[in-house]
Amino acid sequence: MAMEPSDSELIQAVRNGDASSFEPLVRKYSPRIFAMARRYARRESEVEDIAQEVWLKAFQKLGGFRGEAPFEHWLMRLAVRTCYDFLRAHQRNRETTFTELTPEEGEWLDRCGTAPDEAEDSASAARSLVRRVMEQLSPPARLIITLLEIEERSVREIAELTGWSATLVKVRAFRARAEMRRLIGKLERGKYL
Repeated sequence: MAMEPSDSELIQAVRNGDASSFEPLVRKYSPRIFAMARRYARRESEVEDIAQEVWLKAFQKLGGFRGEAPFEHWLMRLAVRTCYDFLRAHQRNRETTFTELTPEEGEWLDRCGTAPDEAEDSASAARSLVRRVMEQLSPPARLIITLLEIEERSVREIAELTGWSATLVKVRAFRARAEMRRLIGKLERGKYL
């Protein structure tokens, strides 16, 4: 039984002019790229655009891959930056007014404010509300909250993925949480106005 070529062997083949050696890398890592893109885009067509952009950049920049870290780390860093670029480019006002809360979301928000222990029974309302708040966040805030809270990455990992310093990651996390609190505050105020 023949062994599959390693990532480094495939990369070297691509660098030597065998573009078809890039295809096994695409097959191997596409599920991770698509999973990451789905955290940043709402429509499947946007997810596909992000994934395509990641692979295009990876192919174009493969000559710059030094091999100091595994290919997967380099690729994920490229994917995070591409997702961030997508968020910044598509930050047109996707605002939905917070007065348009569904009755289930409104009830969950009420319970969460008055009796947090009782609010746990409606996970779908909470997920819906979190999704709405996330869509309202600025691109840096959405990126940092996604990496830190949803993907549960460490400050060090986020710094490596984004190219930001650990201090900047912490500052952006602090600001992102404050931005979320402001948005949730608007939700609560808008509900009673």
